[in-house]
Formats: sequence, C-alpha cells, structure tokens
Amino acid sequence: MASGGSTISSGGGLTDRYAAALYSLASDHSALDEVVAQMDALGRLVDESPILRRLLESPLIDIKTSQSAMLAVLQGQGFNKLITDFVGVVTANRRLGALRAIIASFAALVAEKRGIVVADVTTAHPLTDVQEAQLRARLIEAGYGSVNIVKRVDASILGGLIVKIGARLYDTSLKARLQRLQYAMKGAA
Repeated sequence: MASGGSTISSGGGLTDRYAAALYSLASDHSALDEVVAQMDALGRLVDESPILRRLLESPLIDIKTSQSAMLAVLQGQGFNKLITDFVGVVTANRRLGALRAIIASFAALVAEKRGIVVADVTTAHPLTDVQEAQLRARLIEAGYGSVNIVKRVDASILGGLIVKIGARLYDTSLKARLQRLQYAMKGAA
C-alpha cells in the first residue's frame, strides 16, 4: 500500500475528500474489507504499470478515452462495480491525475480508523524481509503499536533510510548526512 499517505501538493484536501467519500460509501454497502483490498490492488496496479501511470498523468488524453481505457483495465482486472464506478466519477471530474494520491489517502484513512500507524519508509535499495522485521520491531519499541510499513525505493538517497510517520520525519539517509556535512563545512570556512 505509496503510497502512501502522499497526496498531491495542490489537493491534499481534494484527495482526502474523495477518500472519505469512498470510505463512507463502502461502509454503507457493508463492503469495506473488499473495497480496502481492491483499492490496495489498484494502487499496486498503478505502481507496477508504466502505461497506466502515463494514462493517469497525461493531460492530453480526453475524458471519454480516459474513461473507456480505465473501465477496460478495471473490468479486465476483475475490480467490482463500486471501484469501477468510483474511478469513473474521479475520471469524469477530471481528477484522474490524482487517482494514486486518492488511493494513498484512502489507505491512510482506513489505517487511522483501524488504529494502525502508517510508516512511509524510503530506502535506496529494497528492504529484505529481515530488515523489514527489524524495522517493525524498532518502531514497536518506539511506541508505535500496530504498524503498516509502506515501502518506497529511491536510489537518490544513496543509503540509509527515511521514515515518515504522520508529521514526524526520521531521515538517516546518506544524502541528508552529506548535506549536513556540507553545511557544517561551509560554516567552518
């Protein structure tokens, strides 16, 4: 689940409103668990498909083409009517570019409602299962009860990791360390 809690900078409120509407709709239809699973699958599909990401990000594709393409993808992947209708509304409202952020907002809302802490973890290389277990244990030791780790890989941080939990940011990346060293050296000169 990239995610996670990230929202588009100009529309954090927008993505939160869509996420809250979907949460309410899924709760009303007693389909919350199924919608959570399908939104997670949709997030993975977007993350793993460069073609789908281009569709979401391109302002040059008209609404009718976007709607028919998204409908074909969702139906082909077996998504239920609630999800296809929701994505149809997002597309009709010209918000398809915000879909990934809406998915992340929805996951964050679900986690919050269920009392789960979401930790966005960025590393230079994918975490191994052992490293993820050690990180989860350290977060639990730090008082973060039930933790859902959302992993991202960003080679530009060079090494170490960045952990974001709510408003807290723990940056032990090599890139940040080098920047701090550079500032310290400038101050000494």
